[in-house]
Amino acid sequence: KYIKDILRAKTISEVIYAELQEAHLRKLEAETAAEYANAAIRYNEQRIFRLQKQLTEHTQEGDYA
Repeated sequence: KYIKDILRAKTISEVIYAELQEAHLRKLEAETAAEYANAAIRYNEQRIFRLQKQLTEHTQEGDYA
């Protein structure tokens, strides 16, 4: 019976359901990637702010010189 199920043609509903599951999975993966990217952006913004502050404190001009 199991081999028969594997070899038989899938119904339209089964194909649609499988594609829907795949779409949900890809959406979750994209959301995870977006969360990671946003965290990296925030991290680097804070890092830039901190480094600019330190540079201002350690140079007379307060610039990148």
